[in-house]
Amino acid sequence: MATLVDTNVLVDIAVRDPTWLGWSKTQLIAAAKRGAVVINPVIYSEFSVRYQRMEEVDALLPEPQYSRENLPWPAAFAAGVAFGKYRQAGGRERVLPDFLIGAHAAIRGHTILTRDPKGYRAYFPSVELITPETHP
Repeated sequence: MATLVDTNVLVDIAVRDPTWLGWSKTQLIAAAKRGAVVINPVIYSEFSVRYQRMEEVDALLPEPQYSRENLPWPAAFAAGVAFGKYRQAGGRERVLPDFLIGAHAAIRGHTILTRDPKGYRAYFPSVELITPETHP
């Protein structure tokens, strides 16, 4: 089973977040034991904002430790549909990348490892989530 790793988990580890480092690192190791650990261009891009050089990012997210998958076209469409529903319902807090990550997992059948499950649960209920609530 492949696990798509949300950006917040990768950032926790990279910046050694005092609150979340232990949980994020433990869950990432457990995910790697179950199968592939996957990132996509959206996750890579969100993670990259903290760095000046691509080589720095690649050193922190090395292949094959982090499998890279492109965003499937059906996931791009599904993300747009879900984001449209969110906006029609008055939503203004979430950004489109969250929907792209959720749709990617839904289309590919991946689990998502995240600390922020709210939007994934609401708009991609079929996606299995690894969160602090489900895996303390």
